[in-house]
Amino acid sequence: MNKRWTNWVVAAALAVGPGLMSLSANAPAAEPVFLIDVRTPQEFAEGHLVGAVNIDYREITAKIDSVTSDKNARIELYCRSGNRSGIALGMLKDAGYRNAVNLGGFETLRQTRPATR
Repeated sequence: MNKRWTNWVVAAALAVGPGLMSLSANAPAAEPVFLIDVRTPQEFAEGHLVGAVNIDYREITAKIDSVTSDKNARIELYCRSGNRSGIALGMLKDAGYRNAVNLGGFETLRQTRPATR
């Protein structure tokens, strides 16, 4: 994917709303991917992946409806190292979310994804 196309995809995702990080050019109706940073608000403010929504892992089940109530939605979680996002993943799975995944740690992810720092 060339840089111009990549910039367009990122801009389109941001225009649609926070948490939408993936658009499929091949699918007739792209399914959104909700990107959630489960670190503290202070950590989030210091830098996060572009398009991520911040929900502290301890509050994930109480606040996930602010992002999506679709139990089949693709939800991608990350934190500093992958530990808290693993805990949040378990909480979401227990709440019936079937398509949530743990992406791991922010520092690793920011090497391949747009980030605010």
